[in-house]
Amino acid sequence: MYPLVKKHGIILSKTENFFNNAGVSNPAAIREGKFVHLFYRAVSEGNFSTPGYCKLKGPREVIERCTEPVFSPGNNNESHGTEDPRITKIESTYYLTYSAYDGVNVSSAYAISKNLKKFERHGIITPRFSYDAYSLLIRMNLGDISDKHLMFYNLFEKYKLSRLLNTELYGWDKNLVFFPRKIHGKFAFSHRLYPSIQIAYYEDPKELTEEYWSNYISSSKEHIVLNPSFHYERSHIGAGCPPIETDDGWLLIYHAAQATKTGVIYHAAAALLDDNPCKVLAHLEKPKIEPRGKKRRSEQCRISN
Repeated sequence: MYPLVKKHGIILSKTENFFNNAGVSNPAAIREGKFVHLFYRAVSEGNFSTPGYCKLKGPREVIERCTEPVFSPGNNNESHGTEDPRITKIESTYYLTYSAYDGVNVSSAYAISKNLKKFERHGIITPRFSYDAYSLLIRMNLGDISDKHLMFYNLFEKYKLSRLLNTELYGWDKNLVFFPRKIHGKFAFSHRLYPSIQIAYYEDPKELTEEYWSNYISSSKEHIVLNPSFHYERSHIGAGCPPIETDDGWLLIYHAAQATKTGVIYHAAAALLDDNPCKVLAHLEKPKIEPRGKKRRSEQCRISN
């Protein structure tokens, strides 16, 4: 049996404030001294998301909570929300990553800060290919990777959703989170092109061009670090908090989505990666945390997470 995880209950709830009056969820957390800083997904009515901020002591006592979002959507790619923040400190700089959602498509973006108060936005850095272009690139790997990587493309093509929605459809990229230090002199981050977790490296953001991502996707086998393998990962997986460096390797805590007849159920799971994080040393066969009891169905989440 794995050691039990103690649940402490709810520490933050929605308010009547305009930007989080529908819900709060999926926070990024970082500890500085005796305080924990939370950057949470604040959801307003109509399912529009922005990052909210609060400071904790203990780490469960809320001692400060901002009444306005950290920032609001800045362009059409974020017009429906800036979702699911994660935060990593690399040297003296904080990297706040999030999902940019336009109401249909999702890409991963980031902002940086020196003081956790003022953030400079750097926009989307993950691949942004149309479904047609993405499918052509990913098909170069079929036979080496799971054909589930084409599931979204095949589904959208089957129902002609691009025509119905009258908009361009792109391959989704979510759950971007940086490693807390450079690896072999390069920034490293994990992200998810459905349904697996991949790792990308760069020295300068200018390297992350269309050509870079075209080569990356067409050789996906080299970049996939973790595939859905167990029953509780039946739909997809995605990174959670930043990887934690230990004496034995990188501890990766991630969310695992289990597809069921009544919806998708989310679990918290873990894997241990080598110092070279593309090599998996261990992978839990059972989740660390999962919904239990009568409220299990109410804890199901929409498939876009």
